[in-house]
Amino acid sequence: MTPLRRVEAVLDFVCVHCYIGFTRYARAVCRYRADGGTAETVLRPVQLRPDASPAGEPLIAVWSREHGAAVTAQLAADTSLGADDGLDLNFHRAVFTSTFDAHRLAAQASAQGKAEQMAERLFRGYFTDGLNIADPTVLARLAAETGVMTNGGGADAMHAELDRIRELDLPTPPVFLFPGGPALSGQVREDDVLAALRE
Repeated sequence: MTPLRRVEAVLDFVCVHCYIGFTRYARAVCRYRADGGTAETVLRPVQLRPDASPAGEPLIAVWSREHGAAVTAQLAADTSLGADDGLDLNFHRAVFTSTFDAHRLAAQASAQGKAEQMAERLFRGYFTDGLNIADPTVLARLAAETGVMTNGGGADAMHAELDRIRELDLPTPPVFLFPGGPALSGQVREDDVLAALRE
């Protein structure tokens, strides 16, 4: 029997590169398991924009304010991003928001062995469905969809975990940490993840 590979995935759910990287990672894990390997994913939090309001606002409005109308139009019109990975990215619907409570839900999902399902649903909720993933009602619905049991606690632990991850001084996410092996980050390739799992 192959040993269990326990991978820590450091992600933020409003980061498009994290969504792409996670999608490739998840496909590699599926291939690894199909070949008889065993792997567990643990989600680790990072907030690229910790000042974002939980109330949310249209991502397009944020881009326009920060980059100007011309750049925003160019970014929003780019349909190539994520296309090769089969992702439906709808920036016009995305609600830019705080990810703190989404990370709390992801931590609970990790503890219940449902990290991959929860991460995929949070990413899809943000980038495709136009959901405010800071809204407690939205998070409760996504938890129910993925079979994750939730509780209202964990805020102090999440603050501490965010501080711990920040002190590791990791590269820009996504980052995938393999025990006794490499740390993959940036433009993660599916074959590189598979190779790391097999080491």
